[in-house]
Amino acid sequence: RRPCFRVCYICGREFGSQSISIHEPQCLEKWRTENNQLPRRLRRAEPRKPEVLTGGSCTLTTENEAACHSAQAQHLPCRNFGRTFLPDHLIVYQKHCR
Repeated sequence: RRPCFRVCYICGREFGSQSISIHEPQCLEKWRTENNQLPRRLRRAEPRKPEVLTGGSCTLTTENEAACHSAQAQHLPCRNFGRTFLPDHLIVYQKHCR
C-alpha cells in the first residue's frame, strides 16, 4: 500500500503530511519571485489554497484533486496548438514552436 501524500496546490508535487506545511510557504515565495520576473502579459494571479469542505465525505483524495486542479490552472496555452506550459517554459517553447 502506498503511503498517503498531499499534493502542493502551487506546483502539483506530492509531499508527506508533515513536510507539506514546510514546503507550501517556500513554494509560494518561489512562485512570487518567478512570476514577478515574467513579462507583464504572462503574469498570473497568485494561487489560492483550494477550499475543501471538511468532515463527512471529504477525503485526502478529494483534497489532492482540488490541489492538482489548482496547480494545473497555473499553466498557459500555446497560441498555436493549445498545449499548456508553465509561463517560464512557454517562453522557451514558443521560440521553437512552428
